[in-house]
Amino acid sequence: MLCPVQHPDNERTPMRIAIVDCDNESFDEEEEVTSRLGIALTRAHADDEEQAVEAARGADGILVQYAPITAAVLDALPDLRAIGRYGVGVDTLDVEAATARGIAVCNVPDYGVEDVSDHAIALTMSVVRGTAQLDRLVRAGDYGLVPVKPLHRVSSLRLGVVGLGRIGAATAVKARALGFTVIGSDPQLEIGSRTADDIEVVDFETLLATCDVISLHVPLLPSTHHLIDEASLSRMKQGAMLVNTCRGGVVDTDAVAAALQDGRLKGAGLDVFEQEPLPLDSPLMACPNAVLTPHASWYSEESYSELKRRVTEAVAAVIRGERPRDILNPEVLERD
Repeated sequence: MLCPVQHPDNERTPMRIAIVDCDNESFDEEEEVTSRLGIALTRAHADDEEQAVEAARGADGILVQYAPITAAVLDALPDLRAIGRYGVGVDTLDVEAATARGIAVCNVPDYGVEDVSDHAIALTMSVVRGTAQLDRLVRAGDYGLVPVKPLHRVSSLRLGVVGLGRIGAATAVKARALGFTVIGSDPQLEIGSRTADDIEVVDFETLLATCDVISLHVPLLPSTHHLIDEASLSRMKQGAMLVNTCRGGVVDTDAVAAALQDGRLKGAGLDVFEQEPLPLDSPLMACPNAVLTPHASWYSEESYSELKRRVTEAVAAVIRGERPRDILNPEVLERD
C-alpha cells in the first residue's frame, strides 16, 4: 500500500531523491546526506509497479528495497538518473533496462561482509553442535542428547564455501579459525589454486561430495537458481549440513525439507527463503533439525547505518554529476 509522500519544505530545490519503498525504522542517515547536499527527500512505500511510478514521479534518483523496478517503470520516469538498492543483490531491478536508458544503478556490495559471515558461522555452529534443537528439547522437558546424535568435534569436519567473494572469503577464514578444514568453490577461480587467504579452490562436485558442512555465498542468477536441489543433495555426503545466508532461490525449499526429514541432511541453518516471510505452512517448519532466522544476517547497528548512508551518497553523487563509490553500470557515466 502506497503511503502518503512527504513533500519537501523547499519546493524550489531542483534535485530530489525519492525513497520508493523501505522498511527502515528511521531515515536519519538519508536525511542527513540529502540535507547536507541540498537535495530534497521524499518517502513512500510501493508494493507494485504502479505505486513505484507514483512514488518516484519527477525524482532525479530513487532508493528501493523490494519494489519492482522494471522497464515499464523506468519508461514512466523520464527524469530518473539513478537507482540505489538498499543491499547487495539487485534481482528486483532490471539493470539491463536501466543501462539502456542511461540510468545508473548503485548498490552497497560490501556493507555487510562481517555481519553476514558472522551469521553464517553462528548458524554453522548451531547446526554442528545442535544448540537450537537442544534448546527446544529442554524447553519441552526432554533432557537428552539422542535427537541430535551423532555430534562431531569441529576439527574433524570439512566445511565447503560455495562462492568465494567478500562474504564467502570472510566466512572461510572464520571457519578455519574455529578448527574446520575449509575448501571453496567459485567459477571465477581456477580449480587447484589457492585464494589470498590460502583457501583451496576445488570444483563444485568435489565440494558437494566431500564436505560435512556446505555454506552458500552466491548471487541469485539463472545459473544459481536451485543450485541446491534434489540432484545436488543426492551427491552430498549422507548426513551433511547446509547453511544458506545468500539468496533463498539458490535452494529448492521442498527438496531441502525432504532431505532434512529423511535424514540425508543432518541439519540446516537457513536465513533466506524462496518466499519471505517464510509461510507458516512451509515444510521447513516441520523440520526440528532446521535453524531458521528471518533474513537477519545483514543486520547490525553498524551495518544498518552504513547501508543507508552509503546508498544515499551513491545516488546523490550521480545526480550531482559525480562518480559514486559503487556503481554496477559505470558505462552510463561516460555518455554525453
